[in-house]
Amino acid sequence: MSPALALPPELLLKAQGVRVAFFDVDGVLTDGGVYFTEAGETLKRFHTLDGQGLKMLQKAGITPAVITGRDSKPLRHRLAALGIAHAFYGTEDKRPAAEKILAALGLDWPQAAAMGDDWPDLPVLTRCAFACAPANAHAEVLARVHHVTVRPGGMGAAREFCDALVMASGRYAGMLQEALA
Repeated sequence: MSPALALPPELLLKAQGVRVAFFDVDGVLTDGGVYFTEAGETLKRFHTLDGQGLKMLQKAGITPAVITGRDSKPLRHRLAALGIAHAFYGTEDKRPAAEKILAALGLDWPQAAAMGDDWPDLPVLTRCAFACAPANAHAEVLARVHHVTVRPGGMGAAREFCDALVMASGRYAGMLQEALA
């Protein structure tokens, strides 16, 4: 059985050879809303489709990494549950964080992809081989990425990005077959 998902060949070519994928959190892995309890604790909502996509990346040999301007216990808990080993929290200047991750993995920008939604993500997005943004990203980001997802951030947009990367790696059809078994 062949996959129902089909992506343009030129998109898959851009994403070929990617070995690390950088993700912003607010507006990408979440809907961008910041929720606070009366006690001042931050609450975050994550979509399970995105979590499955991050797991699929790892299975396909692509390292997911998170670089976010905020920090919270719910975020750290979610990333730990997904096995995300490379993460920078409370980081406004994201390019140096991405470069540290690239160095740690022995990779360079042509082997990187990124998904972001706002200006702080631009220094990473514009250096990667494949850059993606959720549908509800800022106009300046939308104008500079290779692909814009159909879904908004926090609602499966990251899964669309992950699916494209897994498909470009040549592992998508085989992983689908395993899931159907």
